[in-house]
Amino acid sequence: MNTAYDAGNEQAQLWNGLAGQAWVDTQALLDGMFQPLQDRLVEALAASAREVLDIGCGTGAVTLALARRLGRGGHCVGIDISAPMIALARTRAEAEGTPAGFVCADAQACDFEPARFDAIVSRLGVMFFADPVAAFANLRRAATDGAALHAIAWRSAAENPFMTTAERAAAPLLPQLPARRADGPGQFAFADAQRVHRILDDSGWSEIDIQPIDVACSFPESELVRYLSRLGPLGLFLQEADASTRAQVVDPVRAAFEPYVHGDEVRYRAACWMIGARATSSSLPSSGADRA
Repeated sequence: MNTAYDAGNEQAQLWNGLAGQAWVDTQALLDGMFQPLQDRLVEALAASAREVLDIGCGTGAVTLALARRLGRGGHCVGIDISAPMIALARTRAEAEGTPAGFVCADAQACDFEPARFDAIVSRLGVMFFADPVAAFANLRRAATDGAALHAIAWRSAAENPFMTTAERAAAPLLPQLPARRADGPGQFAFADAQRVHRILDDSGWSEIDIQPIDVACSFPESELVRYLSRLGPLGLFLQEADASTRAQVVDPVRAAFEPYVHGDEVRYRAACWMIGARATSSSLPSSGADRA
């Protein structure tokens, strides 16, 4: 498959820069925190699945878990636009001897083999496409007739206060902190379930089912400062800030997380959508203008 991506793409620059490296550096923290979401996707995979594609696979946790479930009778491929995350995913696969494949590419534009995958999954990786209709049409063409789509995406920022705690607490101290974009790719781009339904319908998917799920997530309290100072909008800002700015901000932001601290654990609920759909021959998109 063609694995090139546009280096001028804003998301490519982000995930091949500070954001991607932060996810590599905090891989164990994030894998543990999002384990309950991973478990949902593994449980949703049909027993008959043999060729599985993991979208926005990051450092490979879900891909590897699916590959272990498929065993020798199947194959799982993870795709992500981030070269540093894909490099770590390949290292992890080799270290544990799990036969998973990894591709560094933009799934919106990747030239997949037609009708190859009988299942397509994603843990928090489908909200970052520049053109989501083109992206899901491309994925539909890569799916076999009857293939299932299972994706988990965040609901709204308002329903996920934990995820914006750091930037809200830092805002009075850092007026220059960039605000999240409400009109582009990003963590909460799939907040509107009706919009997600239209995207899937317009891109050729059928039997669309979008259900809210609220999942308990946690990580060690000892990792909280690293979490807030490396990840998200504030984390990106602080990675390039001077020492005095970091010292001014970290303690007040840490205090804002106190409602989520329970002994030696940080706990919150992830408000997400469980997105399901199916590829059927009657809804196969054309191979022309809608391809990115």
